Amino acid sequence: MPPTLAALVQHSALRLSVLAGHDRLDTPVRWAHASELADPTPYLDGGELLLITALKLDAEDPEAMRGYVRLLAGRGVVGLGFAAGVNYEKVPDALVEAARDADMPLLEVPRRTPFIAISKFVSAAIAADQYQAVTAGFDAQRDLTTAALSQEGPTALLGRLATHVDGWAALYDATGAVVATAPAWAARRAARYAADAERLRDRPAPASAVVSEPEAGDDRVELQSVGTGRRAKAVLAVGTAAPPGTAERYAVHSAVALLTLTTERSRALQEAEQRLGAAVLRMLLSGEAGHARAVAGRLYGSLLDAPMRVIVAEPAAGPASRRRAANARAAAGGEAGRPAPQAITPSGAPVAGIEADLPATARTGGPDGLVAGALSAPENGLLDDLADAIETAAARSGEAVLVVPDGERLVVLASDGGAAATACARYAARAAADRAERFGRADAEGDRWDDPPVIGVSAPAGLAGTGVALKQADQALSVARRRGSVLVEHEDVAAGSVLPLLADDAVRAFADGLLRKLYEHDAHGRGDLVASLRAWLSRHGQWDAAAADLGVHRHTLRYRMRRVEEILGRSLDDPDVRMELWLALKVTA
Repeated sequence: MPPTLAALVQHSALRLSVLAGHDRLDTPVRWAHASELADPTPYLDGGELLLITALKLDAEDPEAMRGYVRLLAGRGVVGLGFAAGVNYEKVPDALVEAARDADMPLLEVPRRTPFIAISKFVSAAIAADQYQAVTAGFDAQRDLTTAALSQEGPTALLGRLATHVDGWAALYDATGAVVATAPAWAARRAARYAADAERLRDRPAPASAVVSEPEAGDDRVELQSVGTGRRAKAVLAVGTAAPPGTAERYAVHSAVALLTLTTERSRALQEAEQRLGAAVLRMLLSGEAGHARAVAGRLYGSLLDAPMRVIVAEPAAGPASRRRAANARAAAGGEAGRPAPQAITPSGAPVAGIEADLPATARTGGPDGLVAGALSAPENGLLDDLADAIETAAARSGEAVLVVPDGERLVVLASDGGAAATACARYAARAAADRAERFGRADAEGDRWDDPPVIGVSAPAGLAGTGVALKQADQALSVARRRGSVLVEHEDVAAGSVLPLLADDAVRAFADGLLRKLYEHDAHGRGDLVASLRAWLSRHGQWDAAAADLGVHRHTLRYRMRRVEEILGRSLDDPDVRMELWLALKVTA
């Protein structure tokens, strides 16, 4: 604690007497300053003990003294020291009464006590307090380091931090969910600030925010981002009854540093995991399941032991996404023809295929998210969110997951029915609902809000079927893009109709071109060939049934079908022709 007015009064060598403000002597003194100005407030910062001799003051004028004391109190002066026996033999009654009215501590300084002695005492006390705070901070740092290295890790660290700040502490993961609290009773209180923690995570690290002040009996809650990358890997919350002092601030910063070390992996380990993940996926896609299992070891072994799904995600091709992609390429100096970085296998050979565009990142789940640099281009921010959701869910459940950035795509291998796959589905559902809510609103530049990523999910597959599963995921992603959906599973494609897959401009152009002459013929009033063709095909070439549907004689229908063959130059006896005509009629319906 800084020195107080009481400590000054109790210092026998200073021989100070209290004339007013006896009940406010416990006020801390930030500095002692001497000034003879009639208005010294422009040169004060608040918290000072002001020392005066009243050289330029009419200290015996009650009205002047009331105004002078009010001026000082308004600036935050915590006390007034008056030198007796210099310009006035004793402290004037007018000043004493003004100080009492304002409840301003007034100290009488005897002539034999120089102002410099008071200033030295305050300065020495402040220095001693700061030294004690720094020492306490280093002690806290050692204590927190020991806790961080224990088996309980972050949980033990939070417990020691809560003790050092005389409050509570909580740790949030990348999604804003509470991971741990200390003491245990703070869990409910920490949950109130989950949304604030999630917002702080999106700010460039390091970031901090005070989200609650000690008003109406509430805590002062401060949030600190944890991590060194573009986005925070976690958020630390510290709740205290009052703003933390120097020692408490040391403890908080030490905790942030230690948590950063526990959540950020070393560069060498990141690169090793990149190579390992790239090698495992490459082997799976090459059909080398046995080698993939051997390389995966304990890191991904549990993922390869059960049915898994392949998930492929790409950014939506909206105008804002394209604009940001172009800006990112320009900022990186990337132009057409610039070679992409390659992933490296443990043997040192470049990895071809899916990993060729960017180094793969492989994770077993954890709060640290993607490797720094992966998916760091601005246009991939939404893929960052998806990867965070998948990896955080995997970390909570203790399951393995493989996340591989592939250029502007994200490829994920996740256990079928596991937490990672479920998190992906939930992310897609939230993104679709959010898109529907924001539809029609424009951003400042007139573009639509960015669409969420497009996601394709394969059917469950074993090790030998990883290559097929990747193709299924790509197919499902293509269908999702055509339908305007956020997520499509391959089973949904197989169970549905093929017609929605044909709903694009190229197929419609083919259908219009194939049937154009028939429509032109009908437009000139020379027969209803299109309707006749549709009825005949729908009845599988049964003349009587199709003629009955049209309300014409079967000979009339036969004549019309011959005209169709003549106009199109194609034979209706060819099953491929009948199939193409039927699909063209459905597409143009």
